[in-house]
Amino acid sequence: MNSSISFEWNNKFLIGFNKPTMDDSHPIPNELTGLSKKSEKELKVQIPESNSSGFSFQKLWAFTGPGFLMSIAYLDPGNIESDLQSGTTARYKLLWVLMSATILGLVMQRLSARLGVVTGLHLADMCYRQYRRVPRLFVWLMMEVAIIGSDMQEVIGTSIAIYLLSNKMIPLWVGVLITVIDTLSFLMLDKYGLRKLELVFGFFIVVMSISFGYEFAVVKPEIKEMFQGLVTPWCSDCKHSALLQAIGIVGAIIMPHNLYLHSGLVKSREVDRTKKDKLREANFYFFIESCVALFVSFVINVCVVSVFAHGLYDKTNKDVLEICTNSNNSYKDIFTNNTELVEVDIFKGGVFLGCQFGIGAMYIWAIGILAAGQSSTMTGCYAGQFVMEGFLNLQWSRWKRVGFTRLVAIAPTFYVAFFSDINELSGMNDLLNAVMSLQLPFATLPVIAFTSNPRIMGEFTNGFGNIITTIVLSVVIISINVFFVIYQTINNLTSNWYLIGVIAYSTIYLLMCAYLTLHLVISMLSDSSRLRSNPFVIKFIGPQIGQNFSQHMQTNSTLPRNAEEL
Repeated sequence: MNSSISFEWNNKFLIGFNKPTMDDSHPIPNELTGLSKKSEKELKVQIPESNSSGFSFQKLWAFTGPGFLMSIAYLDPGNIESDLQSGTTARYKLLWVLMSATILGLVMQRLSARLGVVTGLHLADMCYRQYRRVPRLFVWLMMEVAIIGSDMQEVIGTSIAIYLLSNKMIPLWVGVLITVIDTLSFLMLDKYGLRKLELVFGFFIVVMSISFGYEFAVVKPEIKEMFQGLVTPWCSDCKHSALLQAIGIVGAIIMPHNLYLHSGLVKSREVDRTKKDKLREANFYFFIESCVALFVSFVINVCVVSVFAHGLYDKTNKDVLEICTNSNNSYKDIFTNNTELVEVDIFKGGVFLGCQFGIGAMYIWAIGILAAGQSSTMTGCYAGQFVMEGFLNLQWSRWKRVGFTRLVAIAPTFYVAFFSDINELSGMNDLLNAVMSLQLPFATLPVIAFTSNPRIMGEFTNGFGNIITTIVLSVVIISINVFFVIYQTINNLTSNWYLIGVIAYSTIYLLMCAYLTLHLVISMLSDSSRLRSNPFVIKFIGPQIGQNFSQHMQTNSTLPRNAEEL
């Protein structure tokens, strides 16, 4: 009896220990309060113990999975289309942009993974804790828009692949409906265990490697010029369209919702957060895995760029039409008989490969696009699940969360596919990249703020050099993408009502960016700073910024079952 009373009293003491000290009227949600109501228990991969302190391939294999799932977003149909347009527009001269964007992506993904490893909370969970309701809901809506935009690219790409493989027998809107099966397959695979699901994603990556690698071997691009494009950070004698394409590459590679995805995926490993050496170990192996995964995705992207740089650079519609006519390809009618430079997409790109290198090349290309679309839509389910359950603190069962987020993305895609021509669908890539580019600040700024806050990360907080680097990179990336969006807006300005809508949204957008920026700055200040205890900051920015999150290691571990364990 005394033991149970002691345990109950101490348990209450632990719960009270996490109450905020700056402003008791704004308690922080934590694992022992609101979020503890989530009834589902995640099955986690166990990390093997090792007697040696050196590098262990066995441990690397145990940590392998989240990085490769994350890297699939770098290989979705939107990225593939951006790659082939880059090669067609500037040949090999923009390969250095692709490499730079991948490195920038690795830097941000590393921060995202560290947040999940150290705190046991993914990015959306932390936004729920740190941000006020209005900005939090706005950021959530922007992430949902980004997920829908990305999913539209993925579903459309999958539909085009099915259209090519079926020799026009399956229309695009039917292909969109077929992708709904992804939800069921996702749920079925998830029941068989996380590692089996990760192996399926690995299979998709292998299929893409073989497919696009085959195209590279058949086309035989100029290796010397490829290396020059990788190491020469300039685009000499490039047209204005090449500049826009370079901006499009950055927007296509670094996707905002992918940061939310990666921070959630790393939670699938059983890491003892009460031991700092285990946290260092997890951060190390996750970083190695991310490097390998993004290197594989980079090589595949380079293959796609090089194939079309060799095959379609400086070619006109008439040139391609003659090639398709000579090969008696049934898709030749999609190319007009004029001397304008060919504008290519994943559909026309596949047709060209079939005309130039045989019908087998077109089908192998379609298989690669199908693998890219299928795998990326499934990771989109994961991202949507993390975003929705984190921002809204949902307590739905897994199948309800996945089903809802999937339908939200499928509905607008089906509408567009049913009422649009295939050429219009393929040409939506630039618009969707612009939409996703707008949402980038709502992923990069929170990641930097949380990983730079010592009250959240402890000794794993970003160093000064890391903070400066990530902020500069974020400013550059965001500026590039905002310029791209402004350019697209000006060129597509159709009415005064459209202009009014853009101005209204831009005002709200800038206010939210200002809030996130101010929150980031305050997060990095020391405890002695007066700004932390400023009434304005507590009321409008949030008292949570000043709270001590050192109890995360306790609140994310299992509660003691008896007095002895306590």
